[in-house]
Amino acid sequence: MFAKCGSFNDAIMIFEEMPYRDLKSWTVIICGAVHNREYLEAMCLFKRMRIEGFRPDSVSVVAVLPACSRLECGRSKALGMTLHGCAISCGFEDDLFVSNALIDMYCKCGDTLKGQSVFCNMVHKDAVSWGTLIAGYSQNCECQKSVDLYMEMTMSGLRTNAVTVASVLPGFGKLGLLKQGKEMHNYILKQGFEDDNVVGSALIDMYSNCGSSREAEHVFEFTSHRDIMLWNSMIAGHSGNDQNDSAFRVFRGIWDCKLKPNSITLMSILPVCTKLGALKQGKEIHGHAIRSSLLNVTSVGNSLIDMYCKCGFLQLGVNLFNCMMEKNAVTYNTIISSHGIHGCAENAFSFFHQMKAARVKPTKLTFIALLSACSHAGLVDRGWSLFNSMVNHYGMQPDMEHYSCMVDLLGRAGQIEEACNFISRMPIKPENDIWLGLLGACRLHNKLQLAKEVGDHILQTGSTDSGCHILMSNLYASAERWEDASKVRIMLKENGLTKKPGHSWIQVDRQIHVFKARQTNHTEFENVSPVLENLLLEMKREENISEPNLLP
Repeated sequence: MFAKCGSFNDAIMIFEEMPYRDLKSWTVIICGAVHNREYLEAMCLFKRMRIEGFRPDSVSVVAVLPACSRLECGRSKALGMTLHGCAISCGFEDDLFVSNALIDMYCKCGDTLKGQSVFCNMVHKDAVSWGTLIAGYSQNCECQKSVDLYMEMTMSGLRTNAVTVASVLPGFGKLGLLKQGKEMHNYILKQGFEDDNVVGSALIDMYSNCGSSREAEHVFEFTSHRDIMLWNSMIAGHSGNDQNDSAFRVFRGIWDCKLKPNSITLMSILPVCTKLGALKQGKEIHGHAIRSSLLNVTSVGNSLIDMYCKCGFLQLGVNLFNCMMEKNAVTYNTIISSHGIHGCAENAFSFFHQMKAARVKPTKLTFIALLSACSHAGLVDRGWSLFNSMVNHYGMQPDMEHYSCMVDLLGRAGQIEEACNFISRMPIKPENDIWLGLLGACRLHNKLQLAKEVGDHILQTGSTDSGCHILMSNLYASAERWEDASKVRIMLKENGLTKKPGHSWIQVDRQIHVFKARQTNHTEFENVSPVLENLLLEMKREENISEPNLLP
């Protein structure tokens, strides 16, 4: 009772005062620890139980397994594997509930292969078994596997429940399978799942990821009891589709409905502030986080650091970093990346040393941030040292992003030939980002012939990235080869590719107005145009320059 009411200290006090404890007592207190997010305590209690001579049963193993996947340390999976061995030695390997918990644990630790292995070795599977692995694939961004497994489940004759629906919908969204998503929506309506807010949230996410904001809004509007989860999904959906005005509108709607934003709400709206450079709104959200004690949530602190640094206020981000009681790998990655972007490479390295001193294990993103810092600062030798350390000391195999950073580093430093040799030695096939990085370096150092070869190579691959065409056109233009520049622009249009238009924004009162290049449908366009024309005429008179063609 105390544990479920959130008074875990009272629960543990009563437990310690018990003159005699049986296996059920231990299981209840372990469940209570997990329920109150005292995951390390749950593991310690399980260990004490074993030391005191109690042989775990299937219920106690199922109770403690969720604690493994939620421990933020490098040993989470190792502890889970130890418990897996314990379950086998105790004869629970064929227990349905233990197997389901093991699948969940492995997937949450990021090892879907082991989760799949447990699943395949199960003699009896229920809907939870299928749903858990489907959700595991979705959580680890293996969307195609998630969808394929769902199709296999339906062919096996098992009925889809609300939990499975909510697990597979993200896969439809990430893969852009709008048709299948709509078919699932019809199934949800037939089965009466539409009032389940978890399902509703998954539907909103699916439609938003497919770029169908209108359908997402329909789901939101027709949900009878909207909780904070649905509001969060709408904010994230608008943010992901660059509908920043709509994201702020939904955020304000939360307050109008007398709901309390939670940590997910703040993490969803802060990236919008970051994209718009809306520092005032970011500071207001920071104030709310302090008042509502949400600043203690590490992920909220991470988002605020990212917002301050990307809005140009690096010191505010550092101040917040220094005040955070708990820091994880994301915290360090964010502050390292921010200093690299601002050209403060030595400070980035200093935070990396702090990260190692705090025994926070670097991730692949850490090295992307560090290599990027080296690239901005032109530190080629330091970049090579970090790249080799990542492979030899930390045992991490480089991803395409790491190779791209190295090519960018060498290219910016003018070591074009070394960059070409590096690409030729890559153990994996270079993607377009690698070639675009080399092409940009060729433009920077006026290597026109090599740039043409690289550009032709990219175009031969059938790339639909307009960036290559723009770079080639600019390169020819800088060399005053206007005919070649014109040919590339024509090719861009013939292939149906468009350059992403530039945009600007301004805040008036509580509303942020966004203007895109050559946009004529803004509500204030008729008022803006005469003012802009007058400004251009004034520029012409004062600077004695020809009037630029800026108007649509």
